[in-house]
Amino acid sequence: MSSEMLPAFIESSNVERKQSLSEDREKSQKPRLGEGFEPLSKRQMKKLIKQKQWEEQRELRKQKRKEKRKRKQLERQCQLESNSDGNDRKRIRRDVIHSTLRLIIDCSFDSLMVLKDIKKLHKQIQRCYAENRRALHPVQFYLTSHGGQLKKNMDENDKGWVNWKDIHIKPEHYSEFIKKEDLIYLTSDSPNVLKELDESKAYVIGGLVDHNHHKGLTYKQASDHGIGHAQLPLGNFVKMNSRKVLAINHVFEIILEYLETRDWQEAFFTILPQRKGAVPTDKACESSSHDKKSARVEDGLDSDSSEEENSRNEPESPHLEEKQDKENSNESTVNSIPH
Repeated sequence: MSSEMLPAFIESSNVERKQSLSEDREKSQKPRLGEGFEPLSKRQMKKLIKQKQWEEQRELRKQKRKEKRKRKQLERQCQLESNSDGNDRKRIRRDVIHSTLRLIIDCSFDSLMVLKDIKKLHKQIQRCYAENRRALHPVQFYLTSHGGQLKKNMDENDKGWVNWKDIHIKPEHYSEFIKKEDLIYLTSDSPNVLKELDESKAYVIGGLVDHNHHKGLTYKQASDHGIGHAQLPLGNFVKMNSRKVLAINHVFEIILEYLETRDWQEAFFTILPQRKGAVPTDKACESSSHDKKSARVEDGLDSDSSEEENSRNEPESPHLEEKQDKENSNESTVNSIPH
């Protein structure tokens, strides 16, 4: 190779070397197949398959929802047309006859209760509302002196109360909008016993859950305000193991039941819980008289047995001894007679 061609050869070899280096660098920078991507786990594969199936079946699900709606519409139509189904809720609601009787829960005892009792009061009010909504003879339901802890608890735990129907919820005291002569406070401490319900009156139930800590408070309040008061005729029909003080919802439900049946005993035994141990007063009297008779019989048996024991322990009288001697002598003479 001549000296003239040597520089050109060196230059071309340098260029080739640079090109090969740049190609190697590019190859090293390019990610290889499978590099930089973690392999999918079985769980991820299943998720992808499910997602794919979900997308494929979207139209099918839409069609099924349409069919379900049509089927429900047909079922409702059949229920409305058939006269055999007496339990149809819409039909029952059409047969409702609203009572003119006003039933008030007085919530003016808010400051006398702890939060635990406020929550119990709230639940009992919910029960009263639900029972009045489904009753055949619903009353004019009032919630008065509504505020304080009770309202706060209802706002926090039962926001739907603002949409309740067929109820009058008022912050005012009941005496501010109902005539005094129309009011009757229901309290177990009253000496007056209800015989019937006057549907022109407004009956007040004390909204107090106190576990008997404030005994006689509702009776005192009614007396102080000059309001009429009475107690349900519980003692005339029912004998209970526990005290006669009932929960707010029990009093409410008993009144609803009485308006439907016009029978106090049936109303009491339909509503009172089993734990109260309620029995009819006539059966309670029979059982008590039976217990007394059995006790007398037992006493009589005990006295007879004691007399027998005493007679056994006493020595025989001389007269009896003589009689026995005569009988023995007669037996000997009879035995001695030849046959």
